[in-house]
Amino acid sequence: MSALYDLRQTIARLRAPGGCPWDIEQTHQSLTRCLVDEVSELLDTIDRDDKPHMREELGDVLIQVVFHAQIAEEEGHFDLEDVAREVNDKLIRRHPHVFGDDGKLGTAADVIVKWEQIKAQEKKNGPAQSGVFKDLPPRLPALMYAEAVWKQIEKKNLPAADAVDTAQIAALGQRLDDATLGRFLFELSAAARVKGLDPEGALRRHADGVMRVVEAKVAEANNR
Repeated sequence: MSALYDLRQTIARLRAPGGCPWDIEQTHQSLTRCLVDEVSELLDTIDRDDKPHMREELGDVLIQVVFHAQIAEEEGHFDLEDVAREVNDKLIRRHPHVFGDDGKLGTAADVIVKWEQIKAQEKKNGPAQSGVFKDLPPRLPALMYAEAVWKQIEKKNLPAADAVDTAQIAALGQRLDDATLGRFLFELSAAARVKGLDPEGALRRHADGVMRVVEAKVAEANNR
């Protein structure tokens, strides 16, 4: 038997009658904070390049995946095999240059372009998007959320001049490197703390505002 099979059996036993009272009580919703915490701890080991602890934290994240799959299996929705099968099919489908007859792609940039093309086609065949911007995970950290909003503005060439100073963004981009960016973000976070402001909430609200302005401009243009 594989170690992954043993882990599945352990989680199932913990959840079974006579198992652990805490594990039995858990739901998808109650485990969300655990998932966030475990991913955060994994990211810390990656930042420190701490391989022994990275292995441990990857295991803790894997527990969360197996746990959620176990709950779904008990409820008759899907199991871990379904999860693995679906993501494996997706990987093969989105890498036709490796598993298909599309020919080789020369660079990582080429791969990203191809991936996005296939992903866009899959989205086109799926549920319709409700707005100009694609749906973003609601629990995405504000920095990642803002970056994702700007990525879509660039990718779709959306009219953002009324919402952001595009010239200032371009000028800042020319000045930044990793160290400078880290210093700016740290100083802004510290200044927000001094002022009693919530930088996470402020950035999320601003990003939401940018989206609303851009969507309004697109709607206005479409109604002409």
